[in-house]
Formats: sequence, C-alpha cells, structure tokens
Amino acid sequence: MKKLFNNIYSWIDERVQISDLVKFMSKKYVPIHSHSIWYYFGGVSLFFFIIQVVTGILLTFYYKGSSEQAYESIKFIMSKVEFGWLIRSIHAWSANLFIFTIFIHMFSVFFERTYRKPRELTWVTGVLLFFLSLSFGFSGYLLPWNELAYFATKVGTDIVGVVPIIGEPLKLLLRGSEDVTGATLSRFFAFHVMLLPLIFSLILFIHLLLVQIQGMSEPVEEKVKGNMPFFPNFFLRDLILWLLVLNILAVLAVFFPSELGLKANPLAPAPAGIKPEWYFMFMFQSLKFLPSKILFIDGELLGILLFGSAGVLWLLVPFWDRKTARGQKNRLINYIGIFAIIFIIVMTILGWVL
Repeated sequence: MKKLFNNIYSWIDERVQISDLVKFMSKKYVPIHSHSIWYYFGGVSLFFFIIQVVTGILLTFYYKGSSEQAYESIKFIMSKVEFGWLIRSIHAWSANLFIFTIFIHMFSVFFERTYRKPRELTWVTGVLLFFLSLSFGFSGYLLPWNELAYFATKVGTDIVGVVPIIGEPLKLLLRGSEDVTGATLSRFFAFHVMLLPLIFSLILFIHLLLVQIQGMSEPVEEKVKGNMPFFPNFFLRDLILWLLVLNILAVLAVFFPSELGLKANPLAPAPAGIKPEWYFMFMFQSLKFLPSKILFIDGELLGILLFGSAGVLWLLVPFWDRKTARGQKNRLINYIGIFAIIFIIVMTILGWVL
C-alpha cells in the first residue's frame, strides 16, 4: 500500500511539482501562545463555505427559481429526492454556522490587533467576506418562496429603500419591480448562485493568498512561546476540528431539520411576529426601538445611517487605529469590541423575546 501511494505521489509530482508546494507549506509556521486556538476558526469558516458550495450545487439539480415552482421544487426535494431533506437541512445549518464562525474569527482578529501593518488588506478582505456572507444569507432566505421568507424579504428591501438617494434605485434593482414578485425571486437566485459566489471566491482567494504570503500574525500584547509547523502539525489539527464540527453539523441537520412552512401568498396579510434570521436580529431590533422622529430626522433612516457608518469604520479599523499600528497599546479598541459584542447579543436576545 505504501509503495502504491509513493508511486502515485511520484507520478503526480513529476507533472505538477507537488513537492514544491509541500516544501513551501512545511516552511510556514504558526505562532504558539495562549490564544492560538482562535487561529482555527478561519479554517472552520472555510470548511463551512465548502459545505455550502457542495450542498448548494446538489440542491440546484432540482430547484426551480420561479414563483410558480420554487416552493414545489423544495417540497419535492424534501419529500421525494433521496436524502434531499438532509442535504437541504445541512445547507441551512451550515449557512448559520458559517456566519457564526466568521463572527468568532473576525472578533478574535480584532481583539488580538492582528490587522496591524502590514496586514491591513487581510483585514479589509476578511470584513468584505463577512459582509458578503450576510448577503448570502439575505439572498438565500427568499429562495424557498415560503410565507416567512416572502414577508421578511419585503421588510428587508423596504429598509434598503429608506437610504437617501440610492435607496429607491437599489430597492428596485433588488426587487426587479415595485413589489416582491417572481422577478425578485429570479434576481435573488441569480445573486445567490452566480454573482455572490463569484465575488466571494475572488476575494477569498486574495484573502488566503495574503495569509500565505504574510504568514500567521502574532498578537500585539501576547508573548509567543514558539512556532508550530503549518504542515503537517497545524494542518492535521485543523482537519480534526473539521471532523468535529462536521459531526455537530450532522446532529443538528438530523435532529433539527429545516422546515418549509406555508407557501408565500402576496395577497395574504403578513404573519404576526415576523422576524429575520438571527444574524440580522440585532439590527432589526435596534431599528424597532428607535422613535419615528429624532429631531427632524426619520428614526429608521438615522438607524440605517448609523449602522452603515459603523460598517465603514469597522472595515477601516487598521487605518484609524494608528496606535496599534505603531505597536502601542490602545485600550479603546477593547472597549469598542466588548461594546459591539454585548450590543449584538443583548439586541438579538431582545429580538427573540419581545
């Protein structure tokens, strides 16, 4: 068996020089310190994205992206296609876990200040991937064309329309008409399976390339105890963690399968207590708490502008946190990060409870 493996390896190596890649990876090292565990969440996020791609391709074999057939095609997948219910459930749960692990990965980088020079672009591409992952969630939510998805999309696109100047044209671009219709579903399907994956894959390639070129970053205020070879030591540990989260995903998909609900009826009233997915809940609940008018500004508009400004500042953290860039401590960063986490958790809980 070993001889067969060596022969196969030699045959491939003669044609694509795989030994050069192994040699390159073996020279990469991962810093060892008390917070090294956070390095693994980048790989876990990548793993969930791979699952999303694989299960998404399988679902498109049977899915029909029209308002007349979308709901029925999902119903057919769940009831008639062998293991179709499981594939859809894995796709839904991996989407949630994908965004959850990106949250953890992003905040761990933030608190470790590992976005400092020369890794500013690594942070920027990572935050762009986070925004795109939210776009995946928003566009994919409508595809089953069920009651909850229809009215949640209607509310979400209405919020987009509040933005001054670009709001209405952007809402029209998303919907394809004045209201949420079959044209909206077709556009969201195109966004979800073509446009967003293309943009995401390009930025992901740049992000991973930057990580490979620059290597694993060292925290500003953490003492490094040593270095671990990326291959095979860190790589094998990453694989073990992938297997662990795969088991968690399988348990969730089997014992808590995704439900389809009722088919969307544009003429019916919106169901009571309609709520978005958990990763939009903190924004949704925050907008609900704002009064209709704050001075002379519409409350919802002010909330959207504040969230938009916060997103831009978050994207540009390496460029305004100049103290960290010079290797000095900046406790304000800790307070901002802690406030953001507490705010997101509290608003999310209130959104589910209220």
